Amino acid sequence: MIDRRRTLLLLAATPALARAQDSGGDPFGSLQWPGLRREFFGDAPVVFDERVQVRGPGFAEDPMNVPIGVSAAGLPEVQSLVVFVDRNPIRKVLELTPLAALPAISFRFKLEQASPVRAAARTKDGVWHVGGTLVDSAGGGCTVSGASRRDGSWATTLGQVSGKVFAASPAPGVAGARLRLRVMHPMDTGLVGGVPAFYVRQLALRDATGTELLRLATFEPVSENPVFSFDFPGRVGPLQLTGSDNNGNRIDARLE
Repeated sequence: MIDRRRTLLLLAATPALARAQDSGGDPFGSLQWPGLRREFFGDAPVVFDERVQVRGPGFAEDPMNVPIGVSAAGLPEVQSLVVFVDRNPIRKVLELTPLAALPAISFRFKLEQASPVRAAARTKDGVWHVGGTLVDSAGGGCTVSGASRRDGSWATTLGQVSGKVFAASPAPGVAGARLRLRVMHPMDTGLVGGVPAFYVRQLALRDATGTELLRLATFEPVSENPVFSFDFPGRVGPLQLTGSDNNGNRIDARLE
């Protein structure tokens, strides 16, 4: 009887074990993971790490505007933070170089179908630490035109920036700051017929002395008229935001 029970348990576990092996030990069992690992990290060491926190909805009601929050503040000496989506047609969403900011960002993105959403933080020792969350969705977020593209209003607001610095406490007893900003841009993915890819490509934030506080590379899956939140370990401001899109249009704004 004992041997029979063992056999049944092993048979029941076999599909799960096979998925784990095929997915390279990925906690989501995603068959895309081995390819993603090669694409984003090459031969660099990679570990799954709960200190890389990704917060998102269990179900994305609006697949064109999925809110996501990422933080690797629990890791020391983070040099780069990359966000990507397993099952999006364009997988890479953004890459943050924190410099003088905390390794954390909140924003919205487009989701084509239910998928793990991941963040990877590279520490000074060259190790990539990966966390993620699973977001379900009816899908289609990457292959539909945004509202400003449909009504044509994007042309009158392109490149406009608004933002505000708030007091924030990233840790008990620490005086910090949070910047929330919006950049007006249609962020076209290039996956809608007759509409080429058109998106903000890079942003940089500097303080009043010209010191660079962070760099942000953004890609097509970021939502239309993107809103970003950044955290800093101390007080900041005034700030200067500069950047450009993939067509060479410049972004330049002062933020208080």
